[in-house]
Amino acid sequence: MLGIIGAMDQEVDTLRGMMAQTEESRIGYTRYYTGTLLGVPVCLARCGIGKVHAALCALGMILHKNVTELLNIGVAGALTDSLSIGDIVIARSAVQHDMDTTPIGDPLGLISGPNIVHIPCDEALSALLQKAAQQAHLATESAAVATGDQFIADLAKKDFLRDTFGAAACDMEGAAIAQCCYEMGVPYAACRAISDTRLGDGREYAEKAAFACGQEQKLILAFLPLYQQMKEVRRHG
Repeated sequence: MLGIIGAMDQEVDTLRGMMAQTEESRIGYTRYYTGTLLGVPVCLARCGIGKVHAALCALGMILHKNVTELLNIGVAGALTDSLSIGDIVIARSAVQHDMDTTPIGDPLGLISGPNIVHIPCDEALSALLQKAAQQAHLATESAAVATGDQFIADLAKKDFLRDTFGAAACDMEGAAIAQCCYEMGVPYAACRAISDTRLGDGREYAEKAAFACGQEQKLILAFLPLYQQMKEVRRHG
C-alpha cells in the first residue's frame, strides 16, 4: 500500500474527498484514511506541522497500516530564485538542517546512528513524479530539500541552507519522514510545491499556499496511474 503524508488539511483534503472505500482510524494525534484513490490502495494522513508529528505519523503508517512505500507531499519555501510559486521540487535527498552536533566535530545535519546527512530518495518513485509533472505541465526542479522545526523567512538563512546543503526548498516535515523510512527500509519520495519564493515571507505564504496545494494535487493525480502501472509491471514481471 502507498502511504501519502501531508502536514496540513489543505494539503490532503482534496485527495481525501476523492478516496473510495475509506476507513478512518487514529493513532495518537494523527487520523489515517485508508481506501483507494484512482484505484490505488492508499493510506492518507495529515500529520501536523513539525518533525516529531511527521515522524510519529510515518512510523504509525509503516508499523500499523501495511505501507510499503511512502510519499510526502505539501508546500515548501524556495531557496533559489529559479523557483516560482506553484513550481514543484522533487526531492533528490532530505536533510535536517537543524540537526547540529558540530561542536563535537560532526558536519552540520549529521543524523547520529545512521551517520548520514543527506537521506537519499527512492529513484523509481522520484522518476515517476518527474514523469507525472511533465504530463501535468508542471515546472520542476530536482534537488535536496532541507527540513527543520522553523519557518524560514530570513533571506540570509535561506541562502545559508542553499549553499550548505545544495537545497532548493525548505519544509518542516520531510526529512523526519525520510529518516523513518530510511531506518525501516521503506522507499521514500517527496514532492513539494513552492508556496513562498526566496524573497518571500510569511505573508506571501499565507496568500499563495492554497494555489501551491492545488498544483501539488495535480501532480499526485497524474502520479497515481503511473504508480499503478509500475506496480502491475512488478507484479507480473
